[in-house]
Amino acid sequence: MMKQSVPLLAVLAAAALLLLRPEAASQAVGDGLALCASTVIPALFPFFAVVSLLLQLGLAGSLQGLCAPFMGPVFHLRGVCALPLLTGLLGGYPSGARTAADLCRQGLLTRREAELLLGFCDNCGPGFLLGYVGAGILGSARAGAYLFLIHVCSALLVGAVLCRLCGDRGSALLGSSLPARVIPFPQALTAAVSGALASTLSICAFVVLFRVLAALPPVRLPVPLLGVLEMVTGTAALAPGRAGFIAAAVMVGWGGLSVHCQAMAVAAPAELSFRWHWIGKALQAALSGLLAAALWPVI
Repeated sequence: MMKQSVPLLAVLAAAALLLLRPEAASQAVGDGLALCASTVIPALFPFFAVVSLLLQLGLAGSLQGLCAPFMGPVFHLRGVCALPLLTGLLGGYPSGARTAADLCRQGLLTRREAELLLGFCDNCGPGFLLGYVGAGILGSARAGAYLFLIHVCSALLVGAVLCRLCGDRGSALLGSSLPARVIPFPQALTAAVSGALASTLSICAFVVLFRVLAALPPVRLPVPLLGVLEMVTGTAALAPGRAGFIAAAVMVGWGGLSVHCQAMAVAAPAELSFRWHWIGKALQAALSGLLAAALWPVI
């Protein structure tokens, strides 16, 4: 009963605040849509379409042998598992989660592989960290470069830990390779574009929703809570300096509830469990904070 009443009360409270603070909600919607138009759609839609097209044309099959020397010793995973990791680090949230789900639906990843990858393949891209957080918020592109280095290292460390914690992955993970199913180009192009559009619109909806939720309370939310809810809003409230640098590393490592909902939305067709995702992002946030504190004297 308690599990059902708490979400219901939260939704009722949000509905009441919408009625009491319509101007704040309207402004947040406008800000969210502007963010989507200027950043989210230009960054994610073309990337989603290209990656999806490459997957359907057989790119994943060629990675099985190419990346096996790295993925096997470090993560105890097959070479094909490198693709979600690479797309997540290059394309940003939630490119890695979408790629893992797509590979699972195509039969190129087992369910357990895809669920493990969700714990460390869903990451922030370099453009956001170097440009927006580094140069824009912290006043230093160098700080943004270090943040990206911390983010990559923490993701790889989390992946190595998770893949050793999960002992029931089955015998198929390291040995065999799953056959790729190559789709004719016209059909692949149509599916890639329509799928990329649906995923991008879903992500934009969550960006706007969490912008509104962060703006509804009559008092300004504490910066850490803003970061827990929505990463962009949280990092925008930071100040240059040691505390801001460490907080930015933690927020980006965690991603925010908005990012987690985006990942769940794009991975929903594959019906994957998000158990390892939650564990991985919490662990990545903690590791990122420790690494940022250790590297600050160098910066």
